[in-house]
Parts: sequence; C-alpha cells; structure tokens
Amino acid sequence: MERSKYSALDIAEWFLYYNRSIMEEYDAEYISNLKLQKLLYYAQGCYLALRDKSLFCDNILAWKHGPVVNEVYQKYKKYGSTGIPYDEDYKGVIDKDTESILKQVYEEFGQYSAWGLRNMTHQETPWKETPQNDIIKPDGIKQYFKENYVEC
Repeated sequence: MERSKYSALDIAEWFLYYNRSIMEEYDAEYISNLKLQKLLYYAQGCYLALRDKSLFCDNILAWKHGPVVNEVYQKYKKYGSTGIPYDEDYKGVIDKDTESILKQVYEEFGQYSAWGLRNMTHQETPWKETPQNDIIKPDGIKQYFKENYVEC
C-alpha cells in the first residue's frame, strides 16, 4: 500500500479545526480525546476503502476503549474526558480531495457521542479480532469498511 503524506496528528488537527468552525455556526460541542480517536479510526477506514491507501501513516492500536492512535492520545490526554479546545491557527495542510472525505466522515460519525462511537467500534471486526494493545491491521480495516460502510 502507498504510504500517506499525512500523520494522524495532521488529521486530528483538521478534525479539531473543522469542529471549531462548526461550533461557530451550529450547536456543536468540543471533541474529546476518546471521540477524536474514533473519528481517526473511521477516517482511516473510509479512506482505505475509497482510495486503497492509508490516510495517515501512524498505527491504530486496539485499546480497551476501542481503536487509538497513541501519538494523538499522548498529545491530548491532558484534557481527560473533557473537550479539546482548539484555538490555534490552522495550517491547512490537507488537500481538497482528502478534506471532502474528512467532511463526510465528520458528518456521518461526528453526530455520535464519544461513548456511542466507542460502542460502535466494539461491535466491529477490526477491533474485536485484534488482541488488546496490538496493531489493528490496515488491510482488515479496509476490507471491513468496504463491506460495511463505503460504496465503491
């Protein structure tokens, strides 16, 4: 599979930025670290299924509360279960095609609570079939998303 030009932190920052812009217009809440982790998982899955390559190069691990990108978890863990404020200037490093997929992921999955998303991932094969703390295989994520979420 072709290597991605983005890191999970790039994508996480985009979600936080986009959520902030939605909050300015509509009644939205800050994204917690738990919810951000699940949005990253769903974004990776959709991108793998649609583009046949990884959205970001970081591994997704099967943790107790679902899929997690450790690097992103470490950066935002200080916020605990509260929302992550995003007051930074956004660098805008995401290309338009990728951004359109991320917007679709946000629209589809951002409507759920962090625990709602956590519970969804616990019903899905990629997390269920990966031993705790192991890497969830990108090929397994791609196959699952092609079969269950994405119309190619």
